[in-house]
Amino acid sequence: MQPVLLLTRRNALIGSAAVLAFAASRTLPPTPAHAQDLSAEEARAIAKEAYIYGFPLVDSYRIQYSYFVGTENPEYKGGWNEIHNTARVYTPDDKAIQTPNSDTPYSFVGADLRAEPLVLTVPEVEEGRYYSIQFIDMYTFNFAYVGSRATGNGAGSFLLAGPGWNGEKPAGIKDVINCETELAFVLYRTQLFGPDDIENVKKIQAGYKVETLSTFLGQPAPAAAPAVDFMKPLTPDEQKTSPKFFDVLNFVMQFCPAVPAETELRARFARLGIEAGKPFYPDALPPEMRGAVEAGMADAWAAFKQFKETELDTGKKSSADGFGTRAFLNGDYLARMSSAVLGIYGNSKDEALYPVYFVDADNKPMDGSSRYTLRFAPDGLPPVSAFWSLTMYKLPESLLSANKLDRYLINSPMLPSLAKDADGGLTLHIQHESPGAEDEPNWLPAPAGPFFMVMRLYWPKEEALDGGWKAPPLKRVN
Repeated sequence: MQPVLLLTRRNALIGSAAVLAFAASRTLPPTPAHAQDLSAEEARAIAKEAYIYGFPLVDSYRIQYSYFVGTENPEYKGGWNEIHNTARVYTPDDKAIQTPNSDTPYSFVGADLRAEPLVLTVPEVEEGRYYSIQFIDMYTFNFAYVGSRATGNGAGSFLLAGPGWNGEKPAGIKDVINCETELAFVLYRTQLFGPDDIENVKKIQAGYKVETLSTFLGQPAPAAAPAVDFMKPLTPDEQKTSPKFFDVLNFVMQFCPAVPAETELRARFARLGIEAGKPFYPDALPPEMRGAVEAGMADAWAAFKQFKETELDTGKKSSADGFGTRAFLNGDYLARMSSAVLGIYGNSKDEALYPVYFVDADNKPMDGSSRYTLRFAPDGLPPVSAFWSLTMYKLPESLLSANKLDRYLINSPMLPSLAKDADGGLTLHIQHESPGAEDEPNWLPAPAGPFFMVMRLYWPKEEALDGGWKAPPLKRVN
């Protein structure tokens, strides 16, 4: 028996009956009838398009399941509609989210918005300390922010409402934040200035409060909805090749009421049986059709590879183009998939920029068998209103890399301890072995094998947003 979540009242279009129907339908004999009118070429094309569209939804579900459903999972944080604080930065032991930061202790909320909205209350945070609350829907769109940049460091309460809520803003609420999906992921980041600052961060985290609207108003709670079994997600490797991917996608889409802009797209997916709330039975497909679906998934990964090599690695596009609202991304599903693959839950560009080093200055992949330097000119440090960092990730996992210093990044709060060049510039040493005692303060340890690095500019200044400032090149020493 899988862990269950009490599903709250459905909106009029979907209804709680749809959830029960989905569970019941999974016991019916499988049928390939939905694909009988398609050619293999059509099925392949639809599978490719649906995979590119659906990867962020399926991968986000994998993470949220591990955090809020899978009690046996070492990544489990706790139940839905509660805040879960992590009073430390991430280390190589944190494996659920690819490319995590190790700058800011996280807090998490898995938001179930069916029965009623949630109220998120924040304390006053002292000036000079950055914090942010990122609101992410099941599509992985960043649909709102609260925090230093967006709303300031003052105290306040904010109402988070799902698509079925049409109430008025209650007294005591600063703003109403509307989400177009019925589940959401809320991600808090609280700046840590150094190891001796952790107790201050804990005090701030203790002031973060999450409650239902009825609790906030002191009113009776609405009736609970029937329970539902949450489908066990695929592993990251299984997501890449298993046609069961589309079964998970169908499950997730039932929490995502269709929007007008996607009516035709979803109708096209439905021709292959990719439809919200309905099971997808890959084992029932004829061999030729199953092969077409698998080929379509491979085509999606080929499209991602080409996009990365021609757009991201060349600098034509960056993280600034891949994270944001639905309106900002404007139907660019390949950019959304690429962002999820390379760094799911990345911030929108006004909140943070992410110059990424996939290749060195000679356009070659990085490897710990070589040594590199990254030099900031005296006036060339990243322009930010909060802080910046450079974080190391090993490949192919895209996770933090263990090393003898337990140092996974170099960031601006570390500047007083870093050695400056004679002209006032800053040279960082990126390599597997120590560069020697004199240069070790500026050493970012690399794994023995392949790696990449992510620079983070939190609350970037205009010269970073408009391209006036450029990240320096990573130069191979030997």
